Amino acid sequence: MKKTVPTYELYGEKSGERPDFWLHCETIPSRSSLYHWEIGLHRHESFFQILYIAGGSGDAVFGNAVNMIKPPVVITVPPALSHGFRFSRDIDGFVFTILASHLKTTPGERSRLGAWLAAPHLIRLGGGEDAAYIAATLTRLAREWETSRSNRADLLDAYLTAALTLTARLDETSDERDDSSESENERRVQRFQALLQQHYRTHWPAAAYARELGLSLTHLNRITRAIAGLSAHEMISRKLVGEARRELVFTRASVQEISFRLGFADPAYFSRFFLRQTGMTPRAWRLAERDRLGA
Repeated sequence: MKKTVPTYELYGEKSGERPDFWLHCETIPSRSSLYHWEIGLHRHESFFQILYIAGGSGDAVFGNAVNMIKPPVVITVPPALSHGFRFSRDIDGFVFTILASHLKTTPGERSRLGAWLAAPHLIRLGGGEDAAYIAATLTRLAREWETSRSNRADLLDAYLTAALTLTARLDETSDERDDSSESENERRVQRFQALLQQHYRTHWPAAAYARELGLSLTHLNRITRAIAGLSAHEMISRKLVGEARRELVFTRASVQEISFRLGFADPAYFSRFFLRQTGMTPRAWRLAERDRLGA
């Protein structure tokens, strides 16, 4: 009989013991030493993991594939993937466990980064400025996680986003892929997403983004559907809903406060918009999500 792979929030903790966090950090020896330096096959249903290993050695097991660990290395593990590790006793590094819904790009999303996040990776940090920056940023992320200083959440978010994005770029470079391999349409969608990040709170219509990109709205919609599977308007709506969900789960702000933060002049209209997009009111979604996460 095939052995069932257990699902954990953190390894060794029952899935019903849901911790209240979007980011958790610990040293690799602190947990692996409790299990004789071997973490058996398991999965995390809602969490994405990053391991930064600065020293030691071992193996990373993804399903039936065994990969040798040669530090310094960054290992990424997407949600729901069966994985395990064998470490030497001199292993040195950190493991970060992140609520997948908190990531700015969802694993499996129709984008280059979304596809990258949906698969496991071992990225060797050799020489070079980016590799050094990734190692330093993940170390800062671990140290900041231990503090309770002002603006901690913003710094954690910034460190995480920078380290993860640069790691994905470094991995693409190591595979001898660079920006020249991207199609012009992919670059246009990336520019659209950059503009969207700047202006989503001002509720630019899709036509305004098309003008800024020097495209017709029809052309922009054709491109976004081909690359992301969504129209430009749908991408704008998804961005607003994604930010609303983050605010609802990770802040104590009222629905009215969140609606104003996101550029909605009328909280009632914001609630109707959220209901159309998700099938739930903001308050009901917040309660259901926090209950699901055990918050």
